[in-house]
Amino acid sequence: MSIATVAVKKFINAPDDVVKESLAGLAAAHGELLRVDFDNQVVLRKDAPVKGKVALVSGGGSGHEPLHGGFVGRGMLDAACPGEVFTSPVPDQMLAATKAVDGGAGVVHIVKNYTGDVMNFKLAAELAEDEDIRVESVLTNDDVAVEDSTWTAGRRGTGVTVLVEKIAGAKAEAGGSLAEVAGIARKVNAQGRSFGVALTSCATPASGSPTFDIGVDEMEFGVGIHGEPGRRREKVRSAAEIVEEVTATILADSRSSTGSAARR
Repeated sequence: MSIATVAVKKFINAPDDVVKESLAGLAAAHGELLRVDFDNQVVLRKDAPVKGKVALVSGGGSGHEPLHGGFVGRGMLDAACPGEVFTSPVPDQMLAATKAVDGGAGVVHIVKNYTGDVMNFKLAAELAEDEDIRVESVLTNDDVAVEDSTWTAGRRGTGVTVLVEKIAGAKAEAGGSLAEVAGIARKVNAQGRSFGVALTSCATPASGSPTFDIGVDEMEFGVGIHGEPGRRREKVRSAAEIVEEVTATILADSRSSTGSAARR
């Protein structure tokens, strides 16, 4: 079937400036909660570093707002590293964020399972440890739709990341140790499951057109957050049918001792 590609309209100035301008807007709107280091392109909790508190750092490609910059603040993240749209932040960003928020109790990196994020956060953690900053890395991999996909080895990290940031952030705010904060983050991830379904594609500012083509009567079942292929492409079904299969898949996985053990 031939599918015509259409242009997508957006209210932006220039594609190359989207991330920087969005960060400027975030800082202007929420200056009582956070500040932005524009040199390193990092969003920081306003009062960071907080002495004696375990700090939480996360990040990833922009285009998923409010993740992660919108979750910086008391009881959640101490810093977020926004990459360019759908592009992992670089190790220098992550290292700058880690150093900026370290209050002496260590730093937890919350890393979604995408190849670039995993590789760059690992390098940043090694560089931070060279500077005597203790780092624990927690991988989120909740997407049960596919086991391996574009950009990942293993499950993709998606929706559970927000819960990890909130619950581990609360533990850190309450005075939890580095091991305790990392431990609760891993526990939340191990109990999280997600499954995505898409009827249409998004369009990045730079491209101005959908990232993938899909028929008007089709859906991508198990799609990834960047438009990665899912389990299958099929005709749109009723909401009840979609929810029934998604729920069955999530519940079956949560009961599987093999699946659960592999994710801890």
